[in-house]
Amino acid sequence: MRKVPEVKDGDAARHLVAVAIDKDKSSQNALKWAVDNLVASGETLILVHVNTKSPSAGNHDDGACFKEPTDPQMKELFLPFRCFCTRKDIRCRDVVLEEQDVAKAIVEFVSNASIEKLVVGYPTRGGFMRRFRSTDTPSNISRGAPDFCTVYVISKGKVLSMRNAIRPAPGISPLHAPIQSQASVKPDPAVTQHGSLGPRVLSEASLDSRSLHHDDSIKSPFARGMRGTTAKSYADFSFTDSDISFVSSGRPSVDRMYPPRLSTGSESLDRSFEMVTTPMKSADSFSTGNDFSSISQASTGTSWSSHTMEDVEAEMKRLRLELKQTMEMYNTACREAITAKQKAMELHRWKTEEEQRLVEAKMAEESALALVEREKANCRAALEAAQASQRIAELEAQKRAHAEMKALKEAEERKRAADIIPRPVVRYRRYAIEDIEAATEYFAEHRKIGEGGYGPVYKCYLDHTPVAIKVLRPDAAQGRSQFQQEVEVLSCIRHPNMVLLLGACPEYGCLVYEYMANGSLDDRLFRRGNTPVIPWQHRFRIAAEIASGLLFLHQTKPEPLVHRDLKPGNILLDRNYVSKISDVGLARLVPPSVADNVTQYRMTSTAGTFCYIDPEYQQTGMLGVKSDVYSLGILLLQIITAKPPMGLTHHVGRAIEKGTLADILDPAVTDWPMEAAQRLAEMSLQCAELRRKDRPDLATVVLPELERLRELGEETMYINGMLPSTHSSPMHSQVSMQDVMSDASLTQSGYSSGSSVTGRKSNVA
Repeated sequence: MRKVPEVKDGDAARHLVAVAIDKDKSSQNALKWAVDNLVASGETLILVHVNTKSPSAGNHDDGACFKEPTDPQMKELFLPFRCFCTRKDIRCRDVVLEEQDVAKAIVEFVSNASIEKLVVGYPTRGGFMRRFRSTDTPSNISRGAPDFCTVYVISKGKVLSMRNAIRPAPGISPLHAPIQSQASVKPDPAVTQHGSLGPRVLSEASLDSRSLHHDDSIKSPFARGMRGTTAKSYADFSFTDSDISFVSSGRPSVDRMYPPRLSTGSESLDRSFEMVTTPMKSADSFSTGNDFSSISQASTGTSWSSHTMEDVEAEMKRLRLELKQTMEMYNTACREAITAKQKAMELHRWKTEEEQRLVEAKMAEESALALVEREKANCRAALEAAQASQRIAELEAQKRAHAEMKALKEAEERKRAADIIPRPVVRYRRYAIEDIEAATEYFAEHRKIGEGGYGPVYKCYLDHTPVAIKVLRPDAAQGRSQFQQEVEVLSCIRHPNMVLLLGACPEYGCLVYEYMANGSLDDRLFRRGNTPVIPWQHRFRIAAEIASGLLFLHQTKPEPLVHRDLKPGNILLDRNYVSKISDVGLARLVPPSVADNVTQYRMTSTAGTFCYIDPEYQQTGMLGVKSDVYSLGILLLQIITAKPPMGLTHHVGRAIEKGTLADILDPAVTDWPMEAAQRLAEMSLQCAELRRKDRPDLATVVLPELERLRELGEETMYINGMLPSTHSSPMHSQVSMQDVMSDASLTQSGYSSGSSVTGRKSNVA
C-alpha cells in the first residue's frame, strides 16, 4: 500500500487522522498501520483514548468530555505511542475522552472535531473493549461515524473492514489552529539528529503548550476539556527500527531486555519501542518528581515558564540514571533466572537419566530372575529325565540279570539231567584208525587237498565212495571241543543244504564227510584254478539254499543253533553247484527262553571271522540268531559282486544311491537282471545293518524273497533250455575214479575249517 504523501501546512487540518488506542495489541497494530499508510513524516496524528473508569465519566449531559492526560497512568498509556510517533518523525496530540460508552464517545469526537480518517483496532481478546465482549465496538463505530469520515478497522496489521466517506467534512476542524501552531515550530537539529534532550525542545514544548491554551472560538463540548498536548521530553529517546511491541501487562519483554545507552554527552538512550512501554520500577518515577509531572501536565492558565531549564535537565538525568540502574538490576535478575533455569534443566535431565538407569536396572534384574527361573526349570527337567533314565536302566539291568540267572539255572539243570540220563547214542559210523590210514595211505602228502586252523583235509575212498577226511591237529586250539561239537551237531541233523557227516574216529579226531566236487563258494566266486563263472541263475539258487540251511539251524529243537562263522569259505558246492553249509564246530546252542524273549545270549568270548561277525556281538558279546543274519548279508553281497568283504556294504550302498549298481556287480556275468539284482542288494544291506533290531527276519522276509529270486532264475533257465538236474541227490551219485581224478583241481580247498585255506593240486592214485 503506497505511502500517503506529505501534507502541506495548509492541508494539515483538512485531513485529520485519528487512532483509537488502548492497552492492547490491536491498538499497536492500528497505530503502525496508520503511520505506514495514512500519515507522512512531519504530519500530526491524533491519539484518542476513552477512559471508562473515571468517576466523572457519564456525568456530562452534553456529551463525552475530553482532555489531555493528566493522570500518571494515562501518561504511561500514551508514552509508548508518542515514542513510536516521535521515532517516525510524526507529531501527535493526546486526547482522553471520559465516557462509559466507548463507541458513542468516539463517534461524537469524530463528528465535533471533523475527523476525516479514523483507524480502530479490532481486538482479538482483551484490550480496551475487554469489558464489552457482548458488543462489537469497531462495528458500532463504523455504523455510527458521520458520512464524511472514512473508518478503517485493522486486525493483525491488515484492513479487516473499511467504510468510505461519501462527502467532505462540513467545515474546518476546531483542531486546525493548534495543529498549525505546532507545525510552525521547527525542531532543533540536535534533537532530530542525536535524539538528546535539550532546552530548545522544552521551549518548543512550552510554547506549544501556551499556544494551545483555551481557544474561545471552539463552541463544542470538547472546548471545556481539550488542551494542547506537549511535545514532552520523549523525543530524546532514539528507537530502533524493530516492530513495535507494547507490553501493557507490566512485565518487561525478555527479547528486548538490554538497557538503553543513557547519554549525558555522547551517550544516547537507544532502546526499542517495547522497552519504553515497560512500567517503571517505581510509579513515582514520573509522578513523585513533581517537576516532571508538572512539565507533562498542562493545567489551565499554567505555563512552562515557571520552571528553569536546569531543573528539567537535572530531573531528566536523574530519570536516566534510575532507568539505567533499573535495567542493570533487571539484566542481573534475567541472568540469574537463566542460570537457575539451566540448573533446573540439568537437574531434570539428571533425574531423567537416573530414572532411566533405574528402569534399566529393574529390567535387567527381572531378566536375570527370569533366566534363573528358566535355568531352575531346566535343571529340574534334566534331573527328572536323569532319574527316569536311571530307573529305566535299573529295570533293564534287572531284566537282563534275571534272564542270565534263568539261563544259568537252565544250563545247570540240563547239566544235571545229562549227568543223570545216559547220553544218547551218537548216530554216526565209527571208523577204525587203521581203515582211515589205509584209505589215506597213511596220510600221504599227495592225498591232502587242503589245510586250515582245525587241521589238514585229505581226499580218499572209503567203501568205494569218495570222501573227505578232516584230521584234528594235535596242537589245535580248542580242537577237541570243536571236534566233539561238530560230531554232535552233524550226527543229529539232516538237511539237503547241510554237509553230510559219514562217520568219525573219535580216538584220533578224524571226521569223514561226503566229498564236494566243486569245492568252496569262495574259490568259485574268485575263480581260483581258472574255474568257470557261476551264472546268475545258480547264484540266486545258492543264496536261497544257504538261507534255507541257516533257517534250519535256527529252528532246531529244543534249542536254536547259531553257526557264528557263516562265510563263503564254509559253503561247499557239489558237482551240480548245490550248496551246503559246513564247519559247524563253532556253532553254539542258545537257550530257548533267551532266543524267544531277547534273541541274544551273552558269550564270554567271540568267535568267527572278522568281517562277518555281528558288530553288536563283538561289542557286547550278546549272541542271537540275527548274528547269523548279519553274516548272511555280507555273504549275499559277495555272491553278486565277487568282491572282498572289507567295506563292501559302504560301496554297494553308495552305488545304489548314485544309480551305478551295474558297475559294482560281478563283471564276469554279463546278463544280470538289474531289477532283481538291486532287490537282492537292498535286502542284503538290510541284513548287514549295524543294529540287530534293524535287520529283517530270516523266515518271514529274507527267505521268501530269495525263493522268488530262485524261481526267477529257474524260469529263465527253462526258457533258455538249460534245465539243471538238481533233483538227483549228491549222496547217491556214483562217481567214477576218472571223474574224481578230473575234478581234483576243484577240491583243493573245499574242506577247510579255518578262514584261510592253502590248497594245492594233487593226483589221486
